Amino acid sequence: MSSLQFDIAHLLAGSLVLASFMMLYQDRLYALLNVYALHAGVLALSVAWQAYVQQAPHLYVTALIALVFKAVIIPVALHRIIKRLGIHREIENVIGVGLTMMAGIGLVALSMVVMLRVTPGADALAREDLAFALSVVLLGLLIMVTRRNAVSQVVGFMSLENGLVLAATGAKGMPLVVEISVAFSVLIAFIVIGIFLFRIRERFDSVDVQALDRFRGERR
Repeated sequence: MSSLQFDIAHLLAGSLVLASFMMLYQDRLYALLNVYALHAGVLALSVAWQAYVQQAPHLYVTALIALVFKAVIIPVALHRIIKRLGIHREIENVIGVGLTMMAGIGLVALSMVVMLRVTPGADALAREDLAFALSVVLLGLLIMVTRRNAVSQVVGFMSLENGLVLAATGAKGMPLVVEISVAFSVLIAFIVIGIFLFRIRERFDSVDVQALDRFRGERR
């Protein structure tokens, strides 16, 4: 691999981490969904570049799936769900944005230290891609645990799955059948989550998970 190919792969993987921080910073649902679309678009570019570098044509299919489903269909569908349900468009955080960003920086540093130490025998690109992928996964988890709105938690889950795809492609790819099955599993999960959001909104008039916790406490 040439130095330029390595630098471009490194830039795209690092951009995915940057997009995760942008998602972590957002305090409005529409902005969060727009940044998630950007996140998925960067993932598609990264996977396509890995397909070129590794000479793995099946990864182009993965890139196309990420671009069509994750960067276009899912964000548009979530925009429509938010509009139809009349969901409160400001995101309530469990902790402040500053503390959340500091926690995110700590998780990225932890990812770098762990992955670079446990993969000394791997090539440089695979090691760094795995480190970036773990960072994206942990930042997705952080989005899920620091947001009270169910829609933002769904977005955190999907960004986490983007990190898993980056890890798989960085580690010399995975079988195409696995990639397609994962994509359809995520799509099915998205459909189920959408149905639950409609039901939760009808029952509780809110998708704030704190309101659901209060209702559970009253039932007890």
